[in-house]
Amino acid sequence: MLHPSYSDLMKVVNSEVEHGEAPVVNSRYSIVMATSKRARQIIAGEDPLVDDRGKKPLSVAVEELNQGQIKILGDEE
Repeated sequence: MLHPSYSDLMKVVNSEVEHGEAPVVNSRYSIVMATSKRARQIIAGEDPLVDDRGKKPLSVAVEELNQGQIKILGDEE
């Protein structure tokens, strides 16, 4: 099971969206795609932005997203 939950991650990602604007993320699929892309970057040698001792790259990517260390950009950005 993923901790934090998908809904918690969506709240973090959409926290900077102004009232009335479309959310950056509105599905689990977007969360999965973003974290898997970041995990592949970590595997390829990019430095993790959080403590990664004993953690798999996907867990590190999820933690980075949850802490706001990485952002998911909308289509127009």
